Amino acid sequence: MKTTFTLRICHLEREHAAYLAHLAFEELDRLEGKLSRYIEDSDIARINLMQAGETLYITEETHTCLLLALDYYVQTGGLFDITLGRAIEHRKEKHEGPAPAIEGSLIIHPDRPAVTCQTPGRVLDLGGIGKGFALDRLKDFLIEWRVESALLAAGASTQLAFGETSWPIEVIGEKDRQRLHLKNAALSASGTGIQGSHIVHPDGDDHPLPWKHVWLTAPTATAADIWSTAIMLLPDPEFLDLSEITNLITEDESGTLKSTI
Repeated sequence: MKTTFTLRICHLEREHAAYLAHLAFEELDRLEGKLSRYIEDSDIARINLMQAGETLYITEETHTCLLLALDYYVQTGGLFDITLGRAIEHRKEKHEGPAPAIEGSLIIHPDRPAVTCQTPGRVLDLGGIGKGFALDRLKDFLIEWRVESALLAAGASTQLAFGETSWPIEVIGEKDRQRLHLKNAALSASGTGIQGSHIVHPDGDDHPLPWKHVWLTAPTATAADIWSTAIMLLPDPEFLDLSEITNLITEDESGTLKSTI
């Protein structure tokens, strides 16, 4: 997933916590092996190579992730779109000319873990949901092992806290900073500082991004990850139903931080 995951586990002996962290990272490797389009035999890589009329059975995790992505495609008014793989690659590699047009059609079956290709060419990229989805899965995994409190992080992008511990998190902008206390919630950040201009508008036009950075909190890491990407494309965040978001901080080009919620 091209990031460094860290786990901070509370109230356990050091050796036991280290053992659980080892198991959690093994689970993370397994998830990446299903969700990354850059791994040759992953579910997503195989979906991207499907031909017309083929049906592919996938793992429960990938199926759940795809259904969540479709649900949030609707909730964000189409701003979050996992089918922009070619356009994202075009932007990241700084190719000249317009981004490749979206082609192909896939059916994600709602009642069984399967995908059917109607016409080939659709390229899925879970970069905007994968880290958050993985953190939510790691949380469930650790709770099954009776971990009561922890802070899980996917680089500086997304953090997820659960349990009774409140974690102070610094939101650092160019000129200002704010402190949030994260408890039983997720914090996600999007911006252009690390990966450059990698966020692509679904309509294909080269829109200037209204924000330099966005930070927000939501009940799940999946939701936080998705909404932080979508709001990077919205000059007016109140355009959509933001009921899932509990805190929203934006940074404009002047470096000014503004709390909207």
